[in-house]
Amino acid sequence: MEETQPINRSKFVVKTVFFLSIILSLFHLYTGGFGVLTAMLQRNLHLTLVLILVFLLYPIHKSAKVRWLDYVFIFIVLGSCLYIISTYEQLLFRVGNPVFLDKFFGVLMILLVLEATRRVAGWVLAAIGGFFLVYAYYGSYFPGIFQSTNMSIDRMVSLLYMSTDGLWGTTLGIAATFVALFVIFGAFLNTTGAGKVFIDLAFIVGGRFRGGPAKVAVISSALMGSVNGSPVANVSSTGQFTIPLMKKVGYKPKVAASVEAVASTGGSIMPPIMGAGAFVMAELTGIPYAEIVIAAVIPALLFYLSVFLFVDFEAGKQKLKGLPKSQLPVFKETFWKGIHLYAGLTTLIYLLVFKQVSPMFAAFWSIILLIATYMIVYFKSADWKFFVRALEQGAKSMLLVTMACATAGLVVGVINLTGIGVTLTTLMVNLGQNHLILTLLVTMVACIIMGMGLPPTASYIVLGVLTAPALVSLGVGVLYAHMFVYYFACLAPITPPVALASYTGAGIAGSNPLRTSFTSARIGLVAFLIPYMFIFGPELLAQGSVGDVSLAIFMGLIGVTLLAAAITGWFKRDLTWYERFISLTSSIFLIYSGIVTDAIGLGLMILFLALVFFTRKGNRENNSTELEMTS
Repeated sequence: MEETQPINRSKFVVKTVFFLSIILSLFHLYTGGFGVLTAMLQRNLHLTLVLILVFLLYPIHKSAKVRWLDYVFIFIVLGSCLYIISTYEQLLFRVGNPVFLDKFFGVLMILLVLEATRRVAGWVLAAIGGFFLVYAYYGSYFPGIFQSTNMSIDRMVSLLYMSTDGLWGTTLGIAATFVALFVIFGAFLNTTGAGKVFIDLAFIVGGRFRGGPAKVAVISSALMGSVNGSPVANVSSTGQFTIPLMKKVGYKPKVAASVEAVASTGGSIMPPIMGAGAFVMAELTGIPYAEIVIAAVIPALLFYLSVFLFVDFEAGKQKLKGLPKSQLPVFKETFWKGIHLYAGLTTLIYLLVFKQVSPMFAAFWSIILLIATYMIVYFKSADWKFFVRALEQGAKSMLLVTMACATAGLVVGVINLTGIGVTLTTLMVNLGQNHLILTLLVTMVACIIMGMGLPPTASYIVLGVLTAPALVSLGVGVLYAHMFVYYFACLAPITPPVALASYTGAGIAGSNPLRTSFTSARIGLVAFLIPYMFIFGPELLAQGSVGDVSLAIFMGLIGVTLLAAAITGWFKRDLTWYERFISLTSSIFLIYSGIVTDAIGLGLMILFLALVFFTRKGNRENNSTELEMTS
């Protein structure tokens, strides 16, 4: 599950959570604008505040009789925080020879991180972290290639707690710096009504066309999803508006829920923010942010085009109409309501793409401009509590990704300590029998399974370390390998049988969750093909000459159009089964980059179009004859 629900709390706990949330968000705003602390201190203070919030918001048990354990845990966390602040300069000199307090706080903090992860993210990720710790300590008992030297407590504590290679490593650093700021940025967008502006603008653009509300869902969810990076949260917010409207104009409940789920999930692959995934990838790979964003543009556009065409063809098939002009928002009013939104996003894109400043600095000034513009525009009518609501909401939204990153840090630390990373890479390559396509399939399955319980960014942080090296070892470029892993980590929320985004949409639509998840996978089929497309055809990641990239885009556009026709069974008219088969086959050949495949795909496309346009009249006459005979 993406996030468990906290139980009822006392007034004292509620107030404490409120003030700690404000402090946590203000801490990140300050360090984002005026410079981060040293790595150990920044990550230590961030994790301390997050752990305290987790233990207050997610008690160990509903019974108040054992609640005292949570306060003991908080006391230990505070003790560890103060201990590191007072001794962090000496910790590095004691690596390999820890004193009693090093071991005391080290062991307890590692266990508390796993416990907090279990409460927020569920058992799966906590169990993975625990498994790697057991492996480090009992490595000699594992069979075959997995056998390793048993690591002592001293050595494990030295690496995982006393250095920046374990718990305090890069993965937690990612959460404690720019991810935290982008979460706060999303919270300010939410509390100032930017989500409603996104939806209204989407209604203005696509609401009047056939199947208008579904097109609104595609546009608005792409915009919101790119910022917040959480498919489930996106469905929960935008879906409340779009799903009922889709049902109202005639879409089946499972289709309405699926369209919203797929569109929301795609937000995580949508530049320029990609749910903060672009910044995480830049940190893990060393590839410049601008290069990653440019590479992500074409696949994201192909994905959303395929979803947009699906809803359009489905509307044509069902003869659905758009919304009347009287029910659409007025552009002028909507535009002015979003001035603060434009100020924040424009500042962010300008600083990131053109000035190429750090993501933290860009996010900080985007938040400042957003707040300032909102206060100026809505000076008389604004609810001034939006500021503290955003700070509180932002802090609470950090909990899940922080705990996932902290546990991932333990996993990465053990991998470095034992050398199991090389073994895992070898195993994946062997499972794929040294064939790239089989290794890609193994990687895809691993990514989807991990992504079932975590949001995309957190899932990618874990998987980027575990699976991407196997692809690189087979000759796949670093950018391609990490994009492949990131894509499938993002697609887990719409992949049956555990498809959280689809289930959330089904709850709003009143449809069957499992059927909705399979419909979502069908609508999002292009997204499952795109990662393979850019592995074998890097032109889709804007790699190559202008001519090659342009040709790949052109063929991709035709391919996703034909695929949408095959999925819906409609293109100008209802398609027969063999027309759908030809359309599907043609789309696959066109999507797969290559001269021979393009030629075959174009040939099949011509055959498909000939069947559609030249047999159209005959089909109608046959249908009319059949109706007359029936009557």
